[in-house]
Amino acid sequence: MNSIRRIAHLDMDAFFASVELLRYPELRGQAVVVGGRNVHQPAMQGDGDKRFARLRDYAGRGVVTTSTYEARALGVFSGMGLMKSARLAPEAILLPANFETYRECSRRFKAAVARIAPRIEDRGIDEIYIDLGDIREDSADLAQRIRQAVFDATGLSCSIGISPNKLLSKIASDLDKPNGITILSMDDVPARIWPLPARKINGIGPKASERLTRYGIHTIGELAAVPPAFLVSRFGRRTGEWLHRVAQGIDERQVITAAEPKSISRESTFDRDLHAVSDRAALSKIFTGLCHRVSDDLKHKGYASRTIGIKLRFADFHSVTRDVTLPSGISDGGEIRKAAGECLKRVPLTQKIRLLGVRAGGLTPRSPASGGAWQSELLF
Repeated sequence: MNSIRRIAHLDMDAFFASVELLRYPELRGQAVVVGGRNVHQPAMQGDGDKRFARLRDYAGRGVVTTSTYEARALGVFSGMGLMKSARLAPEAILLPANFETYRECSRRFKAAVARIAPRIEDRGIDEIYIDLGDIREDSADLAQRIRQAVFDATGLSCSIGISPNKLLSKIASDLDKPNGITILSMDDVPARIWPLPARKINGIGPKASERLTRYGIHTIGELAAVPPAFLVSRFGRRTGEWLHRVAQGIDERQVITAAEPKSISRESTFDRDLHAVSDRAALSKIFTGLCHRVSDDLKHKGYASRTIGIKLRFADFHSVTRDVTLPSGISDGGEIRKAAGECLKRVPLTQKIRLLGVRAGGLTPRSPASGGAWQSELLF
């Protein structure tokens, strides 16, 4: 493989669920779903055993954060509603998410990788791209060394794909899960990549996949065989040309080791729909909490925001957003609360609310004076 263009994608295996199995090893081999609330914490019994909540007992509108491979075999996947999941796997164990622990494990595995291969693009709490072009070591040996370092640092397994580009490496890391290592060259594309569903390409979502299916295109190989002119005529020049390139396994994107965030946001989906009047106290507490969490994120990352926005999703699933641009950047929680309150006043609150979010955009490096004298009447 080209020693200059060699990129790895590392994906932790069922990350959140695997972290929970470190805490509760007695659940190994069982269907476990993460996504419950604190009331679903395991309860210690008089005989010293733990009593775990079952998915069948869940009531609410939460979604699955992640699931073990045993739960996935029953049809339970991330993003699925917990109530729907309960119909598929009623006896599955239900655990609440513990994001502080997940973030700590994330820091540990990334630090372990960086000690071997420091050129890393952080893609989230459980995945990274790694530029291996400057490391003179056999790909299989290097992948095994990275995988072992991750296990030594966290006790968790990961899967690694290595190829000439980010596109193929991300697909490869999913081919032999869990605890897999997959190494691809461009010559492997017809045999290993073309038989896969088109949706396996990162960037082809459900809507695009549905459109491709209507044109009789189901696999990446079928997409690769379509004349570029047809794709351009159906999807537009930019998307059509991109679809043609990625179906051939072509991706020129570089590993980006440092990137500036465009915005920082926090949101909350409620267990029940809340009304702006009758549930004003609860909404006010949630709204203020979101603003202060955004503030904490800004301060932690060293930014101030000149654009504060809100997002509301109503009981009928209709969503609205509003934002306000400020004369100078802010990061204080109280100032964010006041600016977000200005946005809220521009939304008719006649329906019950199921989701509320706060967003900070227009980010600039934070100075000690990042604040302001915003005055706003609090709506709730």
